[in-house]
This record gives sequence, C-alpha cells and structure tokens, in this order.
Amino acid sequence: MFIDVAKINLKAGKGGDGAVAFRREKYEPAGGPFGGDGGDGGNIILEVDEGIRTLMDFRYRSHYKAENGENGKTKKQFGKKGQDLILKVPLGTLVKDIDTNEIIIDMKDKDQKFVIAKGGKGGKGNARFATATRQAPRFAEPGTKGEERTVILELKLLADVGLIGFPNVGKSTILSILSEAKPKIANYHFTTLKPNLGVVRVDEEQSFVMADIPGLIEGAHEGVGLGHDFLRHVERTRVLVHVLDTSGLEGRNPIEDFYKINEELFQYNSKLSEKPQIIVANKMDLSQSKEWLIKIKEEFEPKGYKVFPISAATTGGVDKLKFGIWEVLSNIETQYETFDKEMDITFEKPKEEGIILKKDNGKYIIEGPFIERLLYSTNFDSIDSLRYFQNVMRQKGVVEKLQELGIKEGDSVFICGYEFEYFD
Repeated sequence: MFIDVAKINLKAGKGGDGAVAFRREKYEPAGGPFGGDGGDGGNIILEVDEGIRTLMDFRYRSHYKAENGENGKTKKQFGKKGQDLILKVPLGTLVKDIDTNEIIIDMKDKDQKFVIAKGGKGGKGNARFATATRQAPRFAEPGTKGEERTVILELKLLADVGLIGFPNVGKSTILSILSEAKPKIANYHFTTLKPNLGVVRVDEEQSFVMADIPGLIEGAHEGVGLGHDFLRHVERTRVLVHVLDTSGLEGRNPIEDFYKINEELFQYNSKLSEKPQIIVANKMDLSQSKEWLIKIKEEFEPKGYKVFPISAATTGGVDKLKFGIWEVLSNIETQYETFDKEMDITFEKPKEEGIILKKDNGKYIIEGPFIERLLYSTNFDSIDSLRYFQNVMRQKGVVEKLQELGIKEGDSVFICGYEFEYFD
C-alpha cells in the first residue's frame, strides 16, 4: 500500500531559564545581579526534499521534539539557542490541522521551508530585573514552552496527467510505453496498488509527469474498494486521460464505464469536472474494437472530447496520444490546487496573558499559562521577588477581580495548585 498519509506529534524546544547570579569578584564590593538570559528553544521546520517520494519514514516514527534552549549563566552570559529540527517531506505534501482538517501549509514548491512549531522564548536573567529601587533581584524568569501540535501529513502526487479508468483497461501498459516507468502489469484487477509515476519526454526540454491512478470502481467516492486512498491523487493532475477498453471482452460497455468513472470523480470532488479530459480508446488491435470506436466517437466528439484510438499491445497510435496530451497541457497554466479549505494561520505567540480566575465551592482559583510562569519565576524567600509578584498580580487586574468575586481577608487562594492566604 502506498503510504501517503501520516499523523505526527510535534514539540518545539522549551526556552532556557534565566539565571540568578551575582558578581563575586575581587575589587567589586558592590556586586550586583549578574545572571544571563536563557536561550530560545529550537523550532521544528518542514523542508521539501525532491528525493523523497513517500511519507513512509513518518510511519515508523511519529513523535518529534526539537532541542531545548540552554539556561542562562553567570557573568550575564546567554544560554545557547536550541538546535532546530528539520523534517524532510516530499514535494506536494499537505500539512493539515488535526482538529479542523484545514490546511496549514501546502508544501508544493522546490526547497520550500516552513516553521511548523516555534520554540519557546528564553527567560530573562536576574540582571534584567535590576532597577534603582531593586538593586539585587533574587529571581529570574523561566523559559516559555515550545509550541506543541499534532498534524496530518497528506501527500498528493504532483502529476501533470492522470490516467483514469476501470481496472484492467491498460493504464499501466500505456504508462510503461510513454515513459520509463516499470509498473507491475498482470491480467487481473487491481494490479496497481499504488500510483505509478513516469516522466514522458516529448522533445528537448519538453516533458510531463504522468500518473497511473489505480483502477476505480463504483462507490469509490464513498470509500468502496480503494476509494479515498487513491481518489485524492486525481485532484492535482492538470489533465485526465480516460482509458476505455473497446474490446468488450469482459462484457463491459465502455461508454457506460466513462460516465460511471466520472460520476465517482465528481461525487468525490465536484471541481474535478472542470479538468480537461482526453479519451483513449484502447485495445484497437482486436477486431471487435472498431465497432465500439465508432460509437465512442459518436457519443463524445460532439461534446468536445478528443478521442485517440490506440493499441497498447502494438503501440499503434501511442505517439499521436503523447503529442495530443502535450498540446492540451501547453494551453493550461501550471497550477496545482489542493481544493481543501486553507486555515487562516498565523503563528501566534503563546497566550501568556491567558488568566483563568474563578470561584468554585467557595475556593478562589487562579490558573493559566501566564500565572504559571509568574509563579515558578518567583522566589518567595526574596522580598523583592515577592513584591514583584504582587505588583504584577495587581497590574493584570487579578486582585480587582478577586474583590469583585467577594474575597475577604484571610480567604484561601489556589494558584496553580498552591494555596495562598489573601491579605489586602
């Protein structure tokens, strides 16, 4: 089975903590805060690598973590930034949000890079908190957490031409003749269990990529048979080459087959009806095919379809088909579409201002990322650090909100699981 979907968990690096340090040098009797800032955490970056064809590697490993930033040091030395983690993905990989299924980024350009998870910011050292009235702060700021997210990687083949049709109509043989691809070919249904790609050379600096899309059956748009696993590969092709079996050996009606396959495509994605289609009447080396060819032309040529009679077995008519495909491609702008809803994505800074304040069963509870960081950066043995904590709580409106909830002197306040006594 062709591995084209993978779920991965990403965790960017945490920022390093700021340092609490003081000068202890000879001839420096005044000393003073000397702690440096922590380094930023490493990002997780997606990068297109044209040498990769599948998402197979992500099946064997689904958790990825970037390096944390180094903690700050004495002498105001900054901690080292965490190393970025670069994940190589195939060209044409869609990155989707696990919750909304909307696209975060479409990795469809050569050497494209994208920061999918940002590392946390390094915390400030105590030297940063020195003021005229607070000359020896005994506290520093911890680093923030890196972004964590779970995403879906989905690979849609970036082929110019898609060969479509029922199983066993000769698509793989046509691909092997037109290109140097060597797909597995046998006389039974669903020989092709993965889309085969081949480059078709037309002339000097003129070529296109053709994909042999596995045979579709009725109900495919609902997931029957190979269903959605392969319908998605049709979406990015610029031209559809619809292969019909004109031999009638399997008791099929090629005209009915054409409409059934298109019904499956359009039920799956209505925009596929806008793609140009070329009809290939295959197996013309068999005597009974001529009668079907006449009916096919009468049915489809008045509707604007070009019909190319060929024999994949004898290669008759294959060159005409190749140049016919190139002519259609030459008049179409090269633009690969996803047809998926794209997210309005801008990587926001972590919501540090998020403060949750509530009264539950008589308890006053304060939670949230900002409060958690503030709490863990406070040295409650230091009057300066404690005063800084209290001032920030007032500036953020926490004390005012507690008063609105009816807090009284001596009541307990629970901050991130720690109990404090309220004094006005």
